[in-house]
This record gives sequence, C-alpha cells and structure tokens, in this order.
Amino acid sequence: TPLYSSAASDVYKRQPQSRLSFMKLLIVAVGQRVPDWAQTAWDDYAKRFPPELKVELKAVKTEPRGSKTLATLYAAERQRIEAAIPRGTRIVALDERGTNLTTQALATRLTNWQLSGDDVALVIGGPDGLEPEFRQAAQERIRLSDMTLPHAMARVLLIEQLYRAWSINANHPYHRE
Repeated sequence: TPLYSSAASDVYKRQPQSRLSFMKLLIVAVGQRVPDWAQTAWDDYAKRFPPELKVELKAVKTEPRGSKTLATLYAAERQRIEAAIPRGTRIVALDERGTNLTTQALATRLTNWQLSGDDVALVIGGPDGLEPEFRQAAQERIRLSDMTLPHAMARVLLIEQLYRAWSINANHPYHRE
C-alpha cells in the first residue's frame, strides 16, 4: 500500500473490516509532569477512540540536566524511550524538521498504518528534543507545527489530531471541512 493514497476516508471506507487491523497508537513522551488541563484533555480524547484503535501514553523520565553533556542526556532518554516501545512497532518521531502534514494527510497515514497491521509509536522528545541518531532511525518524522510547543500542548495537539484523523476516516461528524 502506498504511503499516500487519495482521499483517506475513501480508502478507509473501501476496506473490509477484516483488512483494518486492530492497532495500538503508543505515544511515548519524555517528561512525566503535565498541568491538570493537559491531563484532562488527554483523558477526554483517549476515551473517544474505538476499541480497534487503542491509544496509550507512556511518559518516560526526563534525564536531570545538571552538568551533563547533551550526548549523555540524549543517551539516557533514548534508552528509556526504546525500553517503552515494544519490538516490531513502527516508530514515528515528532521533530521540528519532520514532514509537515495536513489533517487529511495524517488521516491517510493512519489508514495505511492500520492496513499494515503494525502498532505505531509516536515519540515526543525531551527539552532538547530527540537524539539525532534515534530521530534518523525512525521510520517516519513528522512535525505538529512550525512553532515550538510546550510538551503538554504537543501531547494534547497530537492526540486531538489523531482523533480527528480517525473521525475523518470513519465519517464521524467531529471533523468538518
């Protein structure tokens, strides 16, 4: 299946239910504390997903900054990130230099991920981002915005856009053109 197909909802609708695999969207985020508003928003969107598209958040500890080198910080956070991601999971790094996607393009990717049968981990880096080698090794690199976002906002924006992408594919009325 090509990475980009025409109208995501048409692709989704044409697939027999048996072809759309159950899958997990794993959001791995460096940083454990988020404001209450962000957790409330996350919880609200997470419960909206259908059973065949499970969303899970794994927050991993930020390496204390202190006097450590950037390479040391990256290595420690990479180790925690990799430990949180099951083998065989497709890795999508959120990166300011990644591909800029429209919501429709994300909906198409979501359909293609479901058709592939692979679980997907979307990874949000720590205060210094993701280790360059990890970022390059990811199967995909996408960005949420041209602007720098606080980590709590990135989590909320990501889950909202994933829900919106699902709603487009399912012809749910949440998304309006």
